[in-house]
Amino acid sequence: MPQTLHIAAALLLDPQGRTLLVRKRGTKAFMQPGGKIDTGESPLQALARELHEELGLRMDPAQARYLGLFEAPAANEPGFKVQAHVFSVRTDASVAPAAEIEEVVWLSADEHPHLDLAPLTRDQLLPLYREGLNARR
Repeated sequence: MPQTLHIAAALLLDPQGRTLLVRKRGTKAFMQPGGKIDTGESPLQALARELHEELGLRMDPAQARYLGLFEAPAANEPGFKVQAHVFSVRTDASVAPAAEIEEVVWLSADEHPHLDLAPLTRDQLLPLYREGLNARR
């Protein structure tokens, strides 16, 4: 039975409708920005903290839209699964990798890059992102 990591993650969208993926230093998989929820933190508080630490982004929690709770095998911790509270967050601010983030990439809905993707990103969040954008067109 895998152990569970409780995380908060953002489907971060820029004004062009692209979404941001990040890769942590020393890992291969790209994923949504976010991270572990600390004791006493709400998922939204954890997300705001992580976005600031990892990308220098100040998020207005009132602008975040809750998309749901998702579960998948953890990308970087063998034997673990992630349980992710995922929020849609729109931003026109610039972001820069900080803390443990080594690389960031903005991805449009019609791009299918040859990137190593975390299971949660590949199997659930990118399909959700693509469906959501196509529904709004």
